[in-house]
Amino acid sequence: MTIYRMDHAGIVVEDLAAAIAFFVELGLELEGESVVEGKWVDQILGLDDVRADIAFVRTPDGHSRVELSAFRTPVATGAGPRMQPNTPGISRLTFAVDAIDDLLGRLRAHGAELVGEVAQYEDYCRFCYIRGPGGIIIGLVEEL
Repeated sequence: MTIYRMDHAGIVVEDLAAAIAFFVELGLELEGESVVEGKWVDQILGLDDVRADIAFVRTPDGHSRVELSAFRTPVATGAGPRMQPNTPGISRLTFAVDAIDDLLGRLRAHGAELVGEVAQYEDYCRFCYIRGPGGIIIGLVEEL
């Protein structure tokens, strides 16, 4: 038995509507929203009495999806620190984009901020990291 595809990446957010708006502005498409709860969710997460609002967004090519989850219960006991891009275990999602400067301008209206700066790697690409909803780090790559 082998892995035949990656299904999705998951991100826990505090404000689901803001996260959806951010990812839609980034260029992903809203696939659907739902509420999840019940014994099966408790079993998967190892938590009791889970109730969460979730949304799936997908890339325009349909090959990648991101699950956005906002937990109503149980209440989180704390939030993680704003980690740096080199922190072990940190998750980063990176997307190929066609116009990095234009996209940065639009995403700033949704609270995005550059982690460093937009850098060019030889004649291959322009690349940057931004902080998105809840401080998650998103990479943007514009091939030249």
